[in-house]
Amino acid sequence: MNPRLAIPASTGPLPDLAAQRLLSSKVAGACNAAPLGGADRVLEDRPQLPAGGGVAAGGGQAEAAIWAGLLPGAALTAAELAALSAVAQWRTVLPGQRVISRGEPALSLVALARGEVALGLRAAGGGFHTERVLRAPEWLDLGSAWLDAAHAMDAQALSAATLLELARAPFANVLAAHPGLAQRLICGLAQQVRALNASTHELMHKDAPARLAHWLHQRLEPVAGAEGSHVAAMRDAPALPACQAVVKLHERKRDVASQLAITPETLSRLMRSFVRQGVIEVAGYTVRVLDTAALAKLADD
Repeated sequence: MNPRLAIPASTGPLPDLAAQRLLSSKVAGACNAAPLGGADRVLEDRPQLPAGGGVAAGGGQAEAAIWAGLLPGAALTAAELAALSAVAQWRTVLPGQRVISRGEPALSLVALARGEVALGLRAAGGGFHTERVLRAPEWLDLGSAWLDAAHAMDAQALSAATLLELARAPFANVLAAHPGLAQRLICGLAQQVRALNASTHELMHKDAPARLAHWLHQRLEPVAGAEGSHVAAMRDAPALPACQAVVKLHERKRDVASQLAITPETLSRLMRSFVRQGVIEVAGYTVRVLDTAALAKLADD
């Protein structure tokens, strides 16, 4: 790994210099996923979505849902959807397959239409250092192509994934013809910047227990049949009653620890501490949250 991008393991807030380096890598990561050549590349006319999902023939409903997730705002018009579809290219990748490589020219805007992708740095020995995990629908690279820049990070698929690519020149023509789409794109970029700023704030000003609590809190899912929403006090909504939320762990322990700028050993210690406090229970890859209010308080400390 490039030592300039290394994140020091720490149980306290990151020093300013480390946080600045982390912000630089995260901002670069927000602009990070472009087409591949050779055998890795498989182009599709429509996203390859699971069968039986209630999608109309030709994938029209599924495609519209993907665009809605990437371009926030009111429902897209039929003309806007047709214009987007005309310039979009789709490709699929298998779990563990590379999505982009650091230093590769960014020729297209790229989004994740289905599946999960990890952004990070690929080590010389073949290992992968995960910085963050993106789940569809999400932009993987919203800026590099506009800047004629190369990718600053590596990315690989954690699951079977469908990618959506928009070559810069044809997409620019679509935006010129449909100004409303340009405004939506700006909103999408603003959301990414806001999320990166919030992440940097967490790493600079919160200690390790608070960072872990916040990470868990962001991923709360309600238990089937439970009342209320999984969005609790930190999101300006009432917290769930105790024993009414779970967190499903999709990443390896070392990848979660990397995202929190701590060691895997520290992560295990903190999880045991939360168990002793009666906040969570851990069973395999599922974290059962027993006290969402306590978890929210730990995240705010």
